[in-house]
Amino acid sequence: MATESNDNIITFERYYDPMLAHIVRTRLEDNGIPCFIADENVIAANPMFNNAVGGIKLKIFERDLERCKQILALEGDLHERDHIEIDEDDQAVACPYCASTNVKHRLADDTTSGISGLLSTLSGLLSFKGKSEWYCYNCQREFD
Repeated sequence: MATESNDNIITFERYYDPMLAHIVRTRLEDNGIPCFIADENVIAANPMFNNAVGGIKLKIFERDLERCKQILALEGDLHERDHIEIDEDDQAVACPYCASTNVKHRLADDTTSGISGLLSTLSGLLSFKGKSEWYCYNCQREFD
């Protein structure tokens, strides 16, 4: 039996606060949307892996995507409770593509993560600085 494309499991949103991920999961489940949390245990075991695994992921069926967006649109953007990055003008930074505040300032060409990145940084192997930019963990886009 072939699986239909709308039965695919996709990442709906990413969170860095486990409590917020569970609040959203509960709201979706209360509205009849089956969903689950992924990578929470990895981050709970070692918070340093948070960026490496891309945060805690809320997984849904692809067929429920639009309904999930509608449900959460009624509640407002809960990512503002996740964390808010502040720019040099003391303004909250939001993604220009999806308006999420689940963003982080980083080097554009920084591809290291986890222990190898820490060791490379400590040993001075990465002595150059690349272009600095913002990254949205919700829509996975980069912006200035």
